Amino acid sequence: MSIRPTSAMWKQFMQREADSAMSLQGQIRQMLVAAILDRQIPLDEPIPSSRELSSHIGVARNTVVIAYQQLVDEGYLLSRERKGHFVNPAILEGRAGKVETPHADPAAAAPDWNRRFRFRPSAQRNISKRADWQHYPYPFVYGQFDPTLFPTADWRECCMKTLSVLEISEWAQDMILRDDESLVRQIRTRVLPRRGVWASDDEIVITVGTQQALYLLADLLMSSDTPVGIEDPGYPDARNIFSSRTRRMESLEIDQHGLVVDDRLKRCDYVYVTPSHQCPTTVTMPLERREALLKMAEQSDFIIIEDDYDSENPFEGEPLPALKSLDRSNRVIYIGSLSKSLAPGMRLGYVVGPAELIGELRGVRRLNLRHPAAYMQRAFAIFLSLGHHDSLLRRLSTAHHERAAALTAALARHLPQFRHVPIAGGSSCWVEGPDWLDAGALAEAALAHGILIEPGSVFFTAEPPPKNCFRLGFSSIAAEKVEPGIKALAEVVKDLHSIE
Repeated sequence: MSIRPTSAMWKQFMQREADSAMSLQGQIRQMLVAAILDRQIPLDEPIPSSRELSSHIGVARNTVVIAYQQLVDEGYLLSRERKGHFVNPAILEGRAGKVETPHADPAAAAPDWNRRFRFRPSAQRNISKRADWQHYPYPFVYGQFDPTLFPTADWRECCMKTLSVLEISEWAQDMILRDDESLVRQIRTRVLPRRGVWASDDEIVITVGTQQALYLLADLLMSSDTPVGIEDPGYPDARNIFSSRTRRMESLEIDQHGLVVDDRLKRCDYVYVTPSHQCPTTVTMPLERREALLKMAEQSDFIIIEDDYDSENPFEGEPLPALKSLDRSNRVIYIGSLSKSLAPGMRLGYVVGPAELIGELRGVRRLNLRHPAAYMQRAFAIFLSLGHHDSLLRRLSTAHHERAAALTAALARHLPQFRHVPIAGGSSCWVEGPDWLDAGALAEAALAHGILIEPGSVFFTAEPPPKNCFRLGFSSIAAEKVEPGIKALAEVVKDLHSIE
């Protein structure tokens, strides 16, 4: 039974729906819609007048009037002359009421879910990132964005253009097995040439980020007996995705030049590699080794899966060409990300490969989620076409270069006993501490001082993994915070060492 809300209840409803990112008018709409759909307002009694509600919740009356009119237009409220506004009973039709759940029969056997799981993703070692990272003064986390560098006006412009009547008629339809043609064209003509890669439209498929690209490839190409090679240390999500499909994982050695090209690769059907910016050590594979890797792939008949993340802006000189740009026998499957540089929450990536492979990937993607959000594809296509993306990359390169210099200097000044890979690009730094260091314990202790770092053990396949390495990201921390953050981290290290 509905109970007529009191003044205190209206205030409580408003507080529950309050959202600093939403206008007062929007918050009132949220409050009323929730109260109506949750059947908290009697159907036979008018809701408070605009004057009464504005008094109850402390907002201007005109704001309430506009919200009421919008809800009348959308069928949530009925306006009755001289009587006020009432809940429209039609809006509640077709909605099942609350059903009392009978008490469980203790004699009934619950399903044994553990027996039914094909594998347990929760048991895999994964990179862990705090959702509240923005509340910490020194967030040395990789893969997050800096709100001060986000091109808000540019992105809003592209979103507004995407909402024009003509654009909506294009992206609102079900694309099934295709992608937004304008986004594919922008990737082909604007994005890939930066890496020396040339492809036709039918050799490109859009994905929901790199993770989905890897998952689709694993679904299509790998069985339980497929030998797959992966860098060690390497990208944990790739390792976990591939190991969920095959039991034959081959750990491949990394040195100061990236993946070591040796006979272990000959045992693989597929080799996953991050040559331009090795994950997590950040080293770059030189041209000679890239050519040697391609030659061995041809001789030993294996396929290379190239993840070209964080490769857009090297700090010094011209970037080395992607493996895919050197490929003459269609042995390289190329994976890229569109959203990592703009905002990782947008989740847009792509795969480049032979047309026959891309066609089948589209089929697997249809089974998986049909296609990535067409609205987001069109908005990003416009963002690229207007030159906003290239402009953003230049700004990010300048900011990251400044932060990398500050980080390098701070590590030398405050943690001279720690070794780190020289930062040549990207937005992270791989650090190796003394043998006694437990980076997991360091990360936990650093939290109390507002410092976020990423322990490196998760990147290693070996058990037990090395404990003295960690990663410092600098895409989301201001340059002026870098030196104080490392100085504070050095104090935490000193405290841990004294305990040792």
